[in-house]
Amino acid sequence: MARKAQIYDDIPGTYVFDAERSREGYGINMFCMSLMKDDNRKAFKANEAEYLKKFRLTPEQAEAVLKRDYNRLLELGGNIYFTAKLGATDGHSFQHLAAVMTGNTQEDYAKMMFGGGRSVEGNRSRSGENTPSKFLTAGASAKKSAAKPKAKVKAKAKPKAKAKSKSKSKSKSKKRK
Repeated sequence: MARKAQIYDDIPGTYVFDAERSREGYGINMFCMSLMKDDNRKAFKANEAEYLKKFRLTPEQAEAVLKRDYNRLLELGGNIYFTAKLGATDGHSFQHLAAVMTGNTQEDYAKMMFGGGRSVEGNRSRSGENTPSKFLTAGASAKKSAAKPKAKVKAKAKPKAKAKSKSKSKSKSKKRK
């Protein structure tokens, strides 16, 4: 069954992991989670195509795993945190995966992130003509109307702490003398 189009599907380079994608990618994510166990990683590396048969993957999903097409895995329902386990099985860092997924070298990706990340210009919803989401603007106007100026309240002065009494053992020892 084809995935129902969502209003956020036109954000460039983004696959929102929603409930529908979660259901679609269940097999991908269970496969990736299996890689947490050393025996499973060894079995997968020994015969990748055969190991994938344990999971209910579509031919497109299996192909994306075998080709290490991480963007396609996300599009087909993979969760980024689960699919990162596939990269780790291959000895790759998350930074390496992110660089590959954004078409950058690791060095360029790191520079971009240290420089504040990618620009939002050209990376917003295409149908919204680069305007903020209606969900964000609706929430902001609701907050403004609910916000009322508050009178300043003076903080109460804290009472001074009582002096600590001497411990019972010291007072008893003084009485015995």
